[in-house]
Amino acid sequence: MADDAVRIELKRAPGTEDIPAPQYMSEHASGMDVRAAVVEPLTLDPGGIALVPTGLFMAIPPGYEAQVRARSGLALKNGIIVVNAPGTIDADYRGEVRIILGNFGREPFVIRRGDRIAQLVIAQVARAQWAPCDELSDTRRNAGGFGHTGV
Repeated sequence: MADDAVRIELKRAPGTEDIPAPQYMSEHASGMDVRAAVVEPLTLDPGGIALVPTGLFMAIPPGYEAQVRARSGLALKNGIIVVNAPGTIDADYRGEVRIILGNFGREPFVIRRGDRIAQLVIAQVARAQWAPCDELSDTRRNAGGFGHTGV
């Protein structure tokens, strides 16, 4: 383990020992691929949403979160997205990690046991403290919102 790596305890659901742990697929990857622990193939119809089990439980240290993101290849080629992207796994959550996938594509998509279905990115979390005030400082943008900078 690298000196700067965040240590995350990982527990598997009984019967999921055959599913590889999340892993980085290249040397400088930001996200670890996470796999489906479905018992039977799961067909995700166009427009459908499914909660896909991973068989994983984890203890993320305080000050960190795991962000759940779509795999770009699945999104581009099949329209498979993480519906609440990025999903958040909080440091105090101890339940099974399950991924909310949606099929934005035009064809049914079959998820099989061990398929790489999403990515997990471990990120530091800054906690905020609200500071009530009567006025906010001005910026060049100020209240400019959607489309304010043009096309």
